[in-house]
Amino acid sequence: MIYPSIDKLLQKVGSKYLLVNIVAKRAKEMDETEYYQMNESEYVSSKSIGKALEEIAKDLIILGSDEK
Repeated sequence: MIYPSIDKLLQKVGSKYLLVNIVAKRAKEMDETEYYQMNESEYVSSKSIGKALEEIAKDLIILGSDEK
């Protein structure tokens, strides 16, 4: 099973298109700055894209009302 599930993520983000853009931007930011919002041991995924998805699932990345 893939973690986090796409259904859970789409409840937090309005569309797949927006989800892809947010995750790509956050993953790039993680690669460039090496700043993580959780301890690295708390992430299930080892790749930055998976880590960005986990941050969205745990409500660490919050969208503004104009983005939903």
